[in-house]
Amino acid sequence: MMETCAAEQASEKPVEKFENSTCLGCHGMAGFAMPAADGHMRSLHVAKNKFGKSVHGKRLCVECHTDITEIPHKEGVTHKVSCVNCHRKLWEKAKDEGKTQENARLGVVNDQIDHYMKSIHAHPSDEDQSHTNATCYDCHDAHYVYPKGSAERQEWRLNIPNTCGKCHAKQREEYATSVHGKEVLENKNAFAAICSDCHTTHDVASPSEDSTRLVIFKNCGNCHEDNLKTYLGTYHGQVSTLGYAYTAKCFDCHGSHTIQRVDDPKSMVHPDNRLNTCKQCHMGATKGFVTFDPHGNTHDFARYPAMWITSKFMIALLIGVFTFFWAHSALWFYREYRERHDHKEHRKAVRMTELPITKGKHYRRFAWPWRLGHLLFALSVMTLVLTGMAAFYAEAAWAHTIMNMLGGPRVAAVIHRISAAIMLGIFFIHLAYVIFFLSRNWKNFNWFGHRSLVPNWKDLKDAIGMFKWFFGAGPRPSIDRWAYWEKFDYWAVFWGMGIIGGSGLMLSLPNITGMVLPGWVFNVATIIHGEEAFLAAVFLFTVHFFNNHLRPTKFPPPDVVMFTGTVSIEEFRHEHADEYERLVKSGELEKYLVDVPSKPMTIASRILGLVLLTFGFTLLALVLKGFIGSM
Repeated sequence: MMETCAAEQASEKPVEKFENSTCLGCHGMAGFAMPAADGHMRSLHVAKNKFGKSVHGKRLCVECHTDITEIPHKEGVTHKVSCVNCHRKLWEKAKDEGKTQENARLGVVNDQIDHYMKSIHAHPSDEDQSHTNATCYDCHDAHYVYPKGSAERQEWRLNIPNTCGKCHAKQREEYATSVHGKEVLENKNAFAAICSDCHTTHDVASPSEDSTRLVIFKNCGNCHEDNLKTYLGTYHGQVSTLGYAYTAKCFDCHGSHTIQRVDDPKSMVHPDNRLNTCKQCHMGATKGFVTFDPHGNTHDFARYPAMWITSKFMIALLIGVFTFFWAHSALWFYREYRERHDHKEHRKAVRMTELPITKGKHYRRFAWPWRLGHLLFALSVMTLVLTGMAAFYAEAAWAHTIMNMLGGPRVAAVIHRISAAIMLGIFFIHLAYVIFFLSRNWKNFNWFGHRSLVPNWKDLKDAIGMFKWFFGAGPRPSIDRWAYWEKFDYWAVFWGMGIIGGSGLMLSLPNITGMVLPGWVFNVATIIHGEEAFLAAVFLFTVHFFNNHLRPTKFPPPDVVMFTGTVSIEEFRHEHADEYERLVKSGELEKYLVDVPSKPMTIASRILGLVLLTFGFTLLALVLKGFIGSM
């Protein structure tokens, strides 16, 4: 065949450059081939029309085949072409000539080359360390690289599974049986997933690597956007968003190369197979796991009524609580600031009528067990907020930093559970004390009296009176032993323990929960746990902090009564006038009087208070930043 080549007959002298037509004189002939090193015939045919439509069609053959300097070709010519060197030289030339804008595509290709050089394809082959696993022309036929959007490019895309299958025959065989493979190979659906859609194009790495697992599940979301969004709302997805690969990804549940539609009996997530799929990670998974919906959402009432109702209830609760208490705090601040500014504080009058027995004394408001319990409770709650919200707002940059500092989600989960155990332990100790106290005094105990924390009609009158005072329509009401906002704080803990603690226990003990409750309870518990935790955190670090530390009459913060256990007589009379008057009239005030805390105790308490306030405000800023970012 070589003897009949027109190009060979045209010239026998060495030349520096040939036109493509000269090369195609031989290589353009159908069936043109030459013996390869292994003795088999190697096709050297280039289809002229197809090559002309490719991105390389306007370039000379000898720009790539630089070792071709004469026709007929010299003996010993290797005919090797380096795609990498060629593109890099062209890009360097474009930069030297200041023509990077006109050759922007070259810049993109060089960036792809940089990624490829780090991929598993660029590594030496196990069989032959002098060769890469796959080079550019193993995936791209160098003569037929077509621009995006062209019909030829679409045809090439549909053939990628066969191209990859030259090396990955088993995976190609499995892929052909999948829903993706049937769409591509049989139905010629150019929008169905091919190998490179999941494994990437130039960054291909081993699927066993954590980084690869994280890339692949995100690539699933390029087609399945809604499903990715709902998955990211689960704990599996939150851990993945934080950059850790050990929780279940899309392919762990749905399969990878053999993935089928959910209603296909061969699907891993078909109802008949779902429990076994869950057991891959959750060894003790029970029947409740089958009805858990990892892609449930709060917007579709018809499909997920329980999640929809729960979400709307929590939103209404959040709006209601914050609307009332933020307005309450703002109005309170305004009124106290005005009175402080106008020098109308009650404290001045108190100083003028100080009783002899109270000189140099403080009122003991909290004994040491309550102060210790409060401190441990505060620390455990703050730790819970830190570890929990780092997962809840996993997409926030600060969450990644916090989680890495803690040692990862697994360590954070252990810290979270220990903190929850401390918080619940303090709560149940208190509950046991209350039950013990009431069991001994239930006949004489006044459930709605001044010592009781049960809300009564006076609390409602005080609340109304406070709002009148806010607007200058009446005097500040005289508060008894417990103010209505203190009672709210107290009973909010019972609500929080039931809602946050209960849902948290269900989520942390999934096997037990799944034994007695349906799987959709996990979906509801996840919503409740996260939203109620958000409510508790923001309420504590805004309303609770304001009530106890940030009011004008409390300046400069912090109020250290929960650390020292005592409060000045002046402040006690101002804050709890009814209780003060009652103790004075009954002669019982003296038994509550104690020495003023020592200076070291006061300084230490203030430092501790400031540290906790700073920590709380930092947590508040992180939570609000996460909330705004998630919107």
